Amino acid sequence: MLDPAMNYNPIFHPRVNTLLHGADYNPDQWLHVPEVIDEDFRLMKLAKCSIMNIGIFAWAALEPVEGEFHFEWLDGIMDRLAESGMYACLATPTGARPRWLATRYPETNRVRADRTLELPGTRHNHNYSSPVMREKTQIINTKLAERYAGHPALLIWHISNEYGGEDHSDFSQVAFREWLRERYQGDLEALNRAWWTSFWSRTYQDWDQILSPAPHGERAVHGLVLDWKRFVTHQTVDFMRHEMKPLRRVTPDIPVTTNFMENYPGLDYFRFADVMDVASWDSYPRWHTPAERPGQAPGDGITGQGPGSGNGAAGDGTDEASPSADLRDYERAADVAFVHDLVRSVKAGKPFMLMESTPSMTNWQQVGKRKEPGMHTLSSIQAVAHGADTIEYFQWRKSRGAWEKFHGAVVDHVGHEHTRVFGEVADLGSLLESISEVAGSRVPAQTAVVFDWENRWAIETAQGPRNDGRTAYLETVITHYRQLWKLNIPTDVIDQTMPLDGYKLVLAPMAYMLRPGFAERVEAFVKAGGTFVATYWSGIVNETDLCFLGGFPGPLRGVLGIWSEEIDALPVGETRSCSFEPDNTLGLDGGFTVGELCDRVHTEGAEVVARYRDGMYRDLPALTRHESGAGEAWYLAARHAEHDLAAFYRALASRTGLTPNLDGQLPAGVAVGLRENASYLYYFVQNYTPDDVTVTLPGGRNFTLVDTGESCAGTLHLPVYGVAIVREARG
Repeated sequence: MLDPAMNYNPIFHPRVNTLLHGADYNPDQWLHVPEVIDEDFRLMKLAKCSIMNIGIFAWAALEPVEGEFHFEWLDGIMDRLAESGMYACLATPTGARPRWLATRYPETNRVRADRTLELPGTRHNHNYSSPVMREKTQIINTKLAERYAGHPALLIWHISNEYGGEDHSDFSQVAFREWLRERYQGDLEALNRAWWTSFWSRTYQDWDQILSPAPHGERAVHGLVLDWKRFVTHQTVDFMRHEMKPLRRVTPDIPVTTNFMENYPGLDYFRFADVMDVASWDSYPRWHTPAERPGQAPGDGITGQGPGSGNGAAGDGTDEASPSADLRDYERAADVAFVHDLVRSVKAGKPFMLMESTPSMTNWQQVGKRKEPGMHTLSSIQAVAHGADTIEYFQWRKSRGAWEKFHGAVVDHVGHEHTRVFGEVADLGSLLESISEVAGSRVPAQTAVVFDWENRWAIETAQGPRNDGRTAYLETVITHYRQLWKLNIPTDVIDQTMPLDGYKLVLAPMAYMLRPGFAERVEAFVKAGGTFVATYWSGIVNETDLCFLGGFPGPLRGVLGIWSEEIDALPVGETRSCSFEPDNTLGLDGGFTVGELCDRVHTEGAEVVARYRDGMYRDLPALTRHESGAGEAWYLAARHAEHDLAAFYRALASRTGLTPNLDGQLPAGVAVGLRENASYLYYFVQNYTPDDVTVTLPGGRNFTLVDTGESCAGTLHLPVYGVAIVREARG
């Protein structure tokens, strides 16, 4: 959702208003071979690099012995970056502790859920609650801040790397109890009621009896499990704040970021929004392989349907894929787009950083499929289309040994620029330079999809209605999001704590747990003219995982105008049929298929748009609509097959007046992203098929190619995995 004032600011600092291109650079691995570092700086110029992430795992090189610091090598790298006209994204090195810290102070090692102590090794295994870990972190981070404050290369701080994991040590147990005391205002009986500890005689008589969940201990009290997950996020964010203290004190004008890991289940990324200035994430899609769809609607799979009508009209409106077309990458692109929009939304629409991606392949996926020619540029421009102002890679140069020696890199073991991958990276660098005017522009989201980490944890903890992994909250949210993406409708991904006003349409699939205030915001949003979509398995529990009494969907019952009596879980492969009512509001006819989860609902003021036609819920509502004030709320009582869900959203988009990024029909497998600033609209036309395609642009409008300035009215010809960035003046 855009700032109404249209205030577009550079992502990092007023002195930089351009798209940035770079990579994770580890010169500390090559200090014994200085000619390699010399060659790196020559190659960086060829690749059109403008930023390098440095020092991420360099603690042992900076402090090889406790209290003995060696910054001279980093001084040289920082100076050479500045001399070359490049910037540093300078990391605090806590992502991997040096051996002396892990061995001399074993308390800095984590304790696992089974209460065994982790040994020194790997990375990201430090104890966030350890006083020693925090003390040593303060020392190294303070020295970094004081040494490089005012350095012309320093552009942004990279705090640690890919925060994750949890610790069950005594330090964390004490911190957890303190956190609980604050949360429940020192009232142990309030905690017992919130967690429903009378179940199985689990009542706590003393705060010290509370322990974190364990495989050989307590894990059946869902309120405990949920609060522990909240605490893990709290403690991680608190450690990040601790890391940042000397940076904020010494370099208050230098922004900070930390890199997220897709939709990592263990941390609520929305809780990082108030800590960091810029959001970033590490993207490693499995291009050229079928998109996984856990929890896919019955009999659906990847349907091979086209992208849908560009104008969101009711009916089918899709161009069928030609027999030679392969839409695997198009399907995969929707999943990646979801995370781009999620990360952008964490900072309320501000441009983000693609901190890591691979220019070729990974070494850790089950199948390390390489990007085919063109896919590197296409996938990078997709990130820009969704709000990225930085494209970076892991890694710049391949490590010679150890865990990631075969992970993709700009510079391969051969060591020169005469490789296909280096050539594609250099070409992308040139393209990013030529379209840098889009930097700072925003994605004008008209819709929002609610993805809430706490709701995810609650659903995954609950016993029932399915315990076979097919409750699939994340996958369900992405499936609903994907329908809007295929209609080329800009969308934010928000959680239940964020504002709803300003959107035309808000989707909240499977809002099982309702956080305080969310139902009230939904009601106000609908009454003010918004359209809200909810589904089965919504409004079941409160924030401590206690079931609402008096009927589901709890506080959403009024705005939805329905009462859910019970939910049925169908075995895999079993389906139910539904049909639309004559002359229904959406103008749809015929029937559709549902399965896996089916709600038995009764209307309380809602209009029935479709009904079940078989099973024990025959003739009961399967799709409802309820007017409230100037808006309306829809309820999908069962899980739809995806092509049926697509038809629903095409009709709803038309009814809601949503505007696609480009009017008209698009070939199957083509997506269009949109960014805008005060002067221009920027359209990112992306071909995710292994075929050349032709895109017909809307007539009567003045389009130009951003990279060349050439007029492109009429048609665009996109090669295999091709992209075009098109500009149109506002108004």
